[in-house]
Amino acid sequence: MSRRIAFVVLLLPIVSVCLFAQGGPQITTASLPQGQQGNMYGEAFYATGGTAPYSWSISAGSVPSGMGMNSNGNLVGAPTAAGTFNFTVMVTDANDNISTGDFRLNIAATTGYDGPAQLPIATVASSMADTPAPGSVINVSAGADLQAALNSAQCGNTIQLQAGATFTGTFKFPPLNCDSNHWIIVRTSSPDSALPAEGQRLTPCYAGVASLEGRPQYPCNNPQNATVKLVASTLIGPVVFQNGANHYRLLGLELTRPTGTKGAVTLASVYSGGTASCIVLDRSWLHGTTEDETESGFDLSGMNNVAVVDSYFSDFHCTAITGTCTEAHAVAGGIGNYQDGPFNIQDNFLEASGQAILFGGGAATTTPTDISIRLNHFFKPWQWMKGNSPFQGGASGEPFIVRHHLELKNAARVLIEDNIMEDVWGGFGESGYAVLLNPKSQHTRSGGDVCPICEVTDVTLRYTHIIHAAGGIVAATVLSGNGDGGAPAFAGARFSIHDVVMDDISRNYIGNGTLFTVANAWLVNPLNTVTINHITGFPDPRGGVLSLWNQTSNPEMYGFVFTNSIVTTGRYPVWNGAGGDTSCASADVPLTSLNNCFSSYTFNNNALVAAPSQFPESSWPTGNLFTTSPDNVDFVQYAGGNAGNYQLQQISPYLGMGTDGNDLGADIVGLNQALTGVE
Repeated sequence: MSRRIAFVVLLLPIVSVCLFAQGGPQITTASLPQGQQGNMYGEAFYATGGTAPYSWSISAGSVPSGMGMNSNGNLVGAPTAAGTFNFTVMVTDANDNISTGDFRLNIAATTGYDGPAQLPIATVASSMADTPAPGSVINVSAGADLQAALNSAQCGNTIQLQAGATFTGTFKFPPLNCDSNHWIIVRTSSPDSALPAEGQRLTPCYAGVASLEGRPQYPCNNPQNATVKLVASTLIGPVVFQNGANHYRLLGLELTRPTGTKGAVTLASVYSGGTASCIVLDRSWLHGTTEDETESGFDLSGMNNVAVVDSYFSDFHCTAITGTCTEAHAVAGGIGNYQDGPFNIQDNFLEASGQAILFGGGAATTTPTDISIRLNHFFKPWQWMKGNSPFQGGASGEPFIVRHHLELKNAARVLIEDNIMEDVWGGFGESGYAVLLNPKSQHTRSGGDVCPICEVTDVTLRYTHIIHAAGGIVAATVLSGNGDGGAPAFAGARFSIHDVVMDDISRNYIGNGTLFTVANAWLVNPLNTVTINHITGFPDPRGGVLSLWNQTSNPEMYGFVFTNSIVTTGRYPVWNGAGGDTSCASADVPLTSLNNCFSSYTFNNNALVAAPSQFPESSWPTGNLFTTSPDNVDFVQYAGGNAGNYQLQQISPYLGMGTDGNDLGADIVGLNQALTGVE
């Protein structure tokens, strides 16, 4: 307690706090750490005395635009401008006693970087206002010729399909050389008032489906079929963009495949080898069927300036042993011979057995760039996991092949923020990690190593909640081979991972129960410049924080940073992930392994909770903090590290102890705000 009192006294010249009523509340928050323009900011205010509950507000001055204070005393938001902002905070207790404090918040100008990672430099303008269609409306009734309507459309037209109708076929969207003032909109005839408002997610409720078994319940008081169903008649479609297609917006559609047919279907794509640009998929439901294989929802390969927004993807899966495909995706891209991107994948429900989002994994001569993946709910239903009851697999009874939630094998300048990643398990040759940052020159039997230019660079992963998973995050430069070793890709570097919560990371989900794997198998240009900061994470008690490996014949990895985090250590805190005695981490001692695996690293100012007795403080890098139990962290609610409230109480010894002045662990206030409405 004495250390915190001294801290407050030192900062009194910056912050003044006035008590207005004897026996009333006293604001104890002393100062505010700096924020950055465009980045989420969350800070909790605290008070003592008076009579709870307290109510908080801004009584004078102004907070940065994009931010606000709620009645719980949380100052939160993403500031839109840089500068110094002065304001007065007022707290009122249950007896109407008040106290005020004057505060100053400095917001630094954006640099275009998050730590070492460059942020996307291009965005996709995807609002309705950005896609005007001022021309005439072409109405297509049930049973009419949709392809004829597409063929006759002119730039600026709206093709309006009868709501509730079904159109079956492979519908080809022709190239018309449109421009940004003359889009073609293909949509349901339902009025806008019958659909979710722009910026809100469409669910199957709008196709008349009140709920889907095993999925989170979406709001649906009155299911109505306001969408239009397009059903594939081949393995490609129902939506296919012809080479050169551009400026199409799809709105209020249901894309699916017939039940009981063979083959793995892709619902929306460009013709193989072709290109398309300026495409928006908006408020639509893309789905397979319960047992059949549907390989991909929207394949972005060969496209640029594409947005996938406010939509729902479900039942994308490939069947083990008896199936015709091995990896199913909701959204995929990053292969081919065309410069992909920018892409915006925002506010979607994303369900696929393989990876809900995958970039790379095949032959490519370019790397997709400027990818934003925001406000999505990644999910896999538990009935897909064999042994659960009920169980749902393919028609043969075999389970669906589960991989990860998100994997990057070829992508640059990627922002992954404000996402929920829920339910993933191992098996099928994978360890059930949620996220893989994993550059690969994919090795094929016929072509060998097909992507030497593939890279995964400048990736920012922040304000994300990973829950119920066999493992957390992998950052690795490894080989892809069929028994002959494979060859390296181009680069894996500059990853910024921060303000992430990982809880219920469990070996019960058929994996190693580890938060991070950091690894290299390249003989040149090893993995480097990985920053992990402000993590709150709970690995399986039989797992650990870090799984490391790097063959001693390889160059050492470098530029690794792990700071300002709160983690339970597990039984095997920093462990050898592969390579046996030849691996840099073979000692299985944190300090020794970090020294051997990295030529330069920082590992300090972390709260390491419940470290096993065989790994005392002397076996760790200096400058870390140790405690024997999660109870000593003083979370609001630990809940066994499974869906708890990990905000720190006012009495926590880790409040304000970050090297940047923030609390240790993830910014829980900011994270909660960022994820509002995502589930």
